[in-house]
Amino acid sequence: MRGIKIIFWSIWRVFFYVLMAIPIIIMLPFLVASILTESGYPYFFKMARIWAKFILFGMGFHYKIDKDQELAPHKSYMFIANHTSMVDIMLMLATINKPFVFVGKKELVKIPLFGFFYKRTCILVDRASSRSKHGVFERAQKRINQGLSICIFPEGGVPYDESILLDHFKDGAFRLAIDYQLPIVPIVFGDNKKRFSFTFFSGSPGLLRVRILSFIETKGKTLTDKNSLKDQAWEAIHKQLQEFEKKK
Repeated sequence: MRGIKIIFWSIWRVFFYVLMAIPIIIMLPFLVASILTESGYPYFFKMARIWAKFILFGMGFHYKIDKDQELAPHKSYMFIANHTSMVDIMLMLATINKPFVFVGKKELVKIPLFGFFYKRTCILVDRASSRSKHGVFERAQKRINQGLSICIFPEGGVPYDESILLDHFKDGAFRLAIDYQLPIVPIVFGDNKKRFSFTFFSGSPGLLRVRILSFIETKGKTLTDKNSLKDQAWEAIHKQLQEFEKKK
C-alpha cells in the first residue's frame, strides 16, 4: 500500500508542474502583452486567476470561502495569510478578485515559465539584503498609487517544522500598511498544509477551507502601533487556524 501511495504522490506532484505550464503556454501571447505596460496589469491579474483555478481544480482541490467582511471596490488593502504550501499563491488568487501584487521571495523566479512572469509582476525581496527590503517599500508605493492592493505572507517563508501551526510574523506587511494607511485583511487557509505541503510524499485532493477575517484598520496608526497590529493579526489568524483544526 505504501508503494502505491508513493507512486501516486510522485505522479501527482509532477502533474502539478505540468498544470502550472499548460495555461501559461495557451495564454502566452496575451500574458506577454499584458505585462508590456503597467496599465495592463489588471488584465494580467484576470488571467492569473484563471491560471490559479485551473491548477486547483486540475489537482482535485475544491475550495470554500467564508467572509466576515466584504472588500470595497475602489480601495487598496494589505492582504496577509498563513503560508504553508505552494498552493497558497493559487488559492489567494482564487479567493481575491480585486487586483493585488504579491511581495515574495526572489527564489521563485527559478521556476520555468512561472518565474518569467513572477519576476515581472511581483515585488521581489531578497531577505538577506537590507537594500532589497528597502526597495520593496518604494515599489509597493508605486503599485498602491496605481490603485492596486498588496499581498504578503507575513511569516516570511514556510516553516521547516510542519508541526508549527503559525510562525512569528515579520514587520514588513505592517510597516507598509501603516505607512499607506491600508486596512489589513487577515486571510486563513485551513487545509493547504494537509493537502499540499512541501513534503514531497504527502497530500491528497480535497477541500481547501478559506476564511476572510474582519479587517484591521490602520487609519491614524503610526509605527509605534506596529507591534500591536502585528500581534492582533497573528492572534486572529492563529485562533481561526485552531478552529479549523477542531473541525478537520
